[in-house]
Amino acid sequence: MTNPVALITGSALRIGAAIAKTLASRGYDLILHYRNSEQAAQSLASTLANEFAVNVVLLQADIDASIGAKLSDLRTSIERLELLVNNASSFYPTPIGEATEQQWDDLFNSNAKGPFFLSQECAEYLKKNNGHIINIADIWGVFPKEQHTIYSMAKAANIMLTKSLALELAPTVRVNGIAPGAILPPSVDGVVIEDPDTAAKVPLQRMGGEDVIVQALCSLLDNDYINGEIIKVDGGRTVQLAQ
Repeated sequence: MTNPVALITGSALRIGAAIAKTLASRGYDLILHYRNSEQAAQSLASTLANEFAVNVVLLQADIDASIGAKLSDLRTSIERLELLVNNASSFYPTPIGEATEQQWDDLFNSNAKGPFFLSQECAEYLKKNNGHIINIADIWGVFPKEQHTIYSMAKAANIMLTKSLALELAPTVRVNGIAPGAILPPSVDGVVIEDPDTAAKVPLQRMGGEDVIVQALCSLLDNDYINGEIIKVDGGRTVQLAQ
């Protein structure tokens, strides 16, 4: 890979795929991570390679401490890395009285533990290239979401990961986060769950769509003096929650 290289977790579908397409259009070679969506990842990789003439490598792994070791297996084909986007995330309710340890492990692995260990593994590459880590957080890491205690805790850890790494990896690596609000209807096991109430709760009265997250990411890439920030992209929802 001779172009700048970006690694995106959870890149086969939805926001991750939209980020991948935009980075490919900007000339990035890509490492596209997926967990279960192999067919979608392969299709996206083929489309981006053909449309934008970039190199694309696939990385299959669970999002936990083991993902760093999986990445190290690619060392022979990867000589550089400019950008890590920790996008992959599990999301579902865990009502008190029904939550399980397995749900705890899954939600913390994908939203906190995995991003930490992957960032640690990538740090040496990123330092060589004045790289950038962007974590996809959530406004529910700032405000608690009803019946989502474990998820909100995990995203709060993700936000603190961003702020801590912004200090620890400076001055050679910038670390920032994006906290989406109502962007897309939630999806569980590939099934979209429509919630007509969601848009009505947002001051702008609409959901954002993938493009608003991509725009925020591009703004962070283009301004090299932003570090340690969590950019809320939520249509004003957190302003409403803070009242």
